Amino acid sequence: MVVRAVATVMVLAAAAGGVPRSVAAQGDSLLSPTYGRRAPTVRGIAIDVRMAEDLGLNVGSVVRLSGKPGVTGAPVRVDAVFQRKADPAEVARREYRIRTHLGQLQDLLGLDDRVDRFAVGVRDGVSADSAIARINHVAFGFRAHKSTDVAVQSSRTFRVVERFHTAIGLITVVASAVFLLCLLLLSVEERRRDIAALRLMGISRGTVVRAIVLEAALVSVIGSVIGAGIGWLASVLVNAHFQQVYRTPLLFSLLTPKIFAFATLTSLVLGIGAGTLAAWRLVRTPPLALLGR
Repeated sequence: MVVRAVATVMVLAAAAGGVPRSVAAQGDSLLSPTYGRRAPTVRGIAIDVRMAEDLGLNVGSVVRLSGKPGVTGAPVRVDAVFQRKADPAEVARREYRIRTHLGQLQDLLGLDDRVDRFAVGVRDGVSADSAIARINHVAFGFRAHKSTDVAVQSSRTFRVVERFHTAIGLITVVASAVFLLCLLLLSVEERRRDIAALRLMGISRGTVVRAIVLEAALVSVIGSVIGAGIGWLASVLVNAHFQQVYRTPLLFSLLTPKIFAFATLTSLVLGIGAGTLAAWRLVRTPPLALLGR
């Protein structure tokens, strides 16, 4: 069973690698009133990288933790510095995170045997639904939920943002298709005389259409590669900036092979479609009419 709870603590004093007076080693003599007494044990904690950087702490530093402002807490030693997970829900939060032992956490909160939530893992082959039903049947004062359900409830905001981004992407694709069609129509329209000359030389309509479509497909692929390069560079700059601002390993912009393949395929289909439409519009016109006669 894994128990997880969160407490707000305050760092009252910090000494990088030092030891507070209350736990400093003293050379006791036989006549010393503290002779034979055992020094209080300094328990270990783990802090996140953000806290370590801001307060200048490292492994071995000794601080005091207290659950109430203005109250001198017990000394603890930093035994580990951990990196936060890439959780979008915690990006904008500025608080520090500390991991303590359960006994320390109870002392800080002033509570006994009380937690906000805890996680229970099931063994392989055991149905999570049956375990939840049994726990809820015998439980009193709390409810059990699947971790996936909790994740869905806490990620509703990000689902709305995802749908908003999808809508923007669809609008962008439609606008790009219209722009590509207009661009190809203008490009082919400027080659009216060349197409008329090819038709008068005996080149068939199908050959002319295939040449224009092949050119449009080639332009679409080249444009996709250039666009992917610009997108990759933009993603690197965006991630470097916001990861530094929020000090998180979260990726704010991501260009995957799946996205690249989808963009290239979409561009190719739109390019071929626009090229075919523009080519058939001209080859159906008589060659002499294309020459203005």
